[in-house]
Amino acid sequence: MKERLKTGASGRVASETFSPPGPEEPHISKVVFVITRADDLGGAQVHVLELASALQDRGYEVQVLAGGGGVFAEALAQRGLNCRELKKMVHLIKPLRDLGALKELRRALQELKPDLVTTHSNKAGFLGRLAARSLNLPVVHTSHGFLFNQNKFSAAGSFYRFMEKSAARVGDKVIAVSRSEYEAARALKVVPAEKMAVVHNGLPDLGGQFRADPLGEPPRLVTVARFAAPKDHVTLLQALGGLKDRAFSLDLVGEGPDLEKARNLVRSLGLAERVSFSGSRGDVPQILSGAQLFVLSSRREGFPLSILEAMRAGLPVVASDVGGVAEAVRDGESGLLFPPGRSRELKDRLAMLLDDPGRRKAMGDAGRRLFAAHFTLEQMVDKTIKVYESLAGN
Repeated sequence: MKERLKTGASGRVASETFSPPGPEEPHISKVVFVITRADDLGGAQVHVLELASALQDRGYEVQVLAGGGGVFAEALAQRGLNCRELKKMVHLIKPLRDLGALKELRRALQELKPDLVTTHSNKAGFLGRLAARSLNLPVVHTSHGFLFNQNKFSAAGSFYRFMEKSAARVGDKVIAVSRSEYEAARALKVVPAEKMAVVHNGLPDLGGQFRADPLGEPPRLVTVARFAAPKDHVTLLQALGGLKDRAFSLDLVGEGPDLEKARNLVRSLGLAERVSFSGSRGDVPQILSGAQLFVLSSRREGFPLSILEAMRAGLPVVASDVGGVAEAVRDGESGLLFPPGRSRELKDRLAMLLDDPGRRKAMGDAGRRLFAAHFTLEQMVDKTIKVYESLAGN
């Protein structure tokens, strides 16, 4: 048994305890990550960044293959991780280009000769599993949100269900980041139960300088989310438009196609003096440490890292009850949940916490304890390695 303690420049303290395989045991030593986009730093990219970095720290040889270049590729380089650009891998479905991406990916895997391929995001999950299986390489797909679960009864839902069922047949394992995603795949008979595992997202812990003070007045609210329809900033802003008799401010962190729409709504609701747009930021822990309340009004989620970031900081969370959110936030204990799209219910819950600093503090402390008990990076890495090592020698 080995244990290592380290403190990074960001203030994170990691305790890594693991038992390396014996000399005669099959062992995964070289892992290739495949993800669709390198021009974004969303939940899937942050997951890969932290997991790949932790594996490298534990002695694994790690390579990341990603579509294009950008902020994610830069973040990998800062961690000393190798990232190769897949020039033909794009987010949108383009059959001819996707065929080229499959061939490009297959050539890269032939050259790298990994012990295991792990895919992340939907396009990379499909093409990556096909490429890996064509080379008889073990492959694990981590789903950060099944698309068929979001469009169950539509033509798009049927298409995504067919695609995931096909990919699951050729893949070895599928990791769901929440129990709700696991249950959806089981209920719709998309992925066989024996091929599935649940590993909740986790984050590295940070030093005490990144703890928030929920007692602060006037309360500062923070949302970290891309400006796109699934994140539903409209419901949040409409709720706050009904709370102008209270003192508060809101910091919206993120970018996206609906940014200008949100700006216009803020002006029309008379919230321009209260709401700030911070754009995409690399100092989210610092921003959260200066807040009193975290809020997320998404219409759909897998298992959002932003909520774990808030819990890590000791913030109470008000969030829509979608996906795996309730697996992190205990309603009434570490935060308050509301039905998605219901601005009146969100307004009522925000009012409760805006009016009660003591309750904010109690819920923030409870969230912090839950994070430390269940959602640290070390716990996620240990569970993920067990899934990977179960395929050693395949």
